[in-house]
Amino acid sequence: MSAYHDDLETRPPEAREADLFTRLPKLLAAAMQAPAYAERLAGINPAAITDRKALARLPVLRKADLPALQKASLPFGGLVPSTPGSFGRLFTSPGPIFEPEGSGVDAWGVARGIHAAGLRPGDVVLNTLSYHLTPGGFILDSGARALGCAVIPAGPGNTEQQMEVIGAYRPSAYVGTPDFLKILIEAAEARGADISCITRAVVSGAAFPPSLQAWVKERGIDAYQLYATADLGLIAYETSAREGMVLNENLIVEIVRPGTGDPVPEGEVGEVVVTNLDPHHPQIRLAVGDLTVVLPGRSACGRTNTRIKGWMGRADQTAKVKGMFVRPEQVAEIARRHVEIAKLRLVVGRANETDTMTLKAEIYAEPAGFVDAVSSTLQQVTKLKGAIEILPLGALPNDGKVIADERPVG
Repeated sequence: MSAYHDDLETRPPEAREADLFTRLPKLLAAAMQAPAYAERLAGINPAAITDRKALARLPVLRKADLPALQKASLPFGGLVPSTPGSFGRLFTSPGPIFEPEGSGVDAWGVARGIHAAGLRPGDVVLNTLSYHLTPGGFILDSGARALGCAVIPAGPGNTEQQMEVIGAYRPSAYVGTPDFLKILIEAAEARGADISCITRAVVSGAAFPPSLQAWVKERGIDAYQLYATADLGLIAYETSAREGMVLNENLIVEIVRPGTGDPVPEGEVGEVVVTNLDPHHPQIRLAVGDLTVVLPGRSACGRTNTRIKGWMGRADQTAKVKGMFVRPEQVAEIARRHVEIAKLRLVVGRANETDTMTLKAEIYAEPAGFVDAVSSTLQQVTKLKGAIEILPLGALPNDGKVIADERPVG
């Protein structure tokens, strides 16, 4: 079998880009059949949105806003043009956020990532993600079965029963969180149970630090990471190159400055924003709240799609200062009001039992009265006073932080 799931993975990048943006206008027209998108995109001509610059002018929809939108207009906030009965399954995730699953094969697009992890038709897969109301178990289940694997719907917990089914079916692969993989291995070691049949793992849903990666590898299991969400399915996946994560096909992914919809310069950390080209469940510039950065060049595995570093933290950096919430959107508004500003970071601290704020600003130029003007804007926008610190270009860390809460814990 080919090393690649299909020919899409190795097509020229310019062919992929042309395909995505040729399909985008039709997707926008489909989305605008839903009342909330019709309102959000009012005045937009879908036929004119044919490149990234045009797409970047459309409003961002933040995942953090979905619970309130859906509560006001159940179940999907007026953002889905199709009826609930047209989908295959209907779920809820913490928030709550209500999410539909498409009725097609591999509706979450996960088979590609599972294939990259080395799974093939005929493999038996132990799936330990939950199948109860939340979509995690079904996301991995559908991808594995679309690939031709048999799936044990084990769910999490109950390690004694997990040992029984592993002994009976001898699965070659584990899918689930890295945390539960460690629990399962430790339970087997404590019981003297043989789970050596499991030689591959596909992990998602939690951090997989290098220390745990090495610990799993020492036990003979080759583990690969998937970056997926309940809203979008698979966004990116790890390959044999072990150099970042390759973006999934059929998605347009942007990296924007937190609190804005503005794409960051090449190589800068920012928030993941995804447009999903599924007319049944279109999602236009959905900001998922995660930070990452695009890696230069192509993957050594031969796949030609863009690579990202992987999960690098949360973009929602809202902090409560002196009883007032300060949000990344407010920091972005300060930058918009002063063209001399290249980049900002609001540092929240504590001194003399009082919250403090320092706005650190990389600037292009410092006209007369600039510090006083920015100080006034900071107070107008946040309703709080703070110090202003002027920095040269490139002085702030490239970590995606717009608000850094440095107050002592405890």
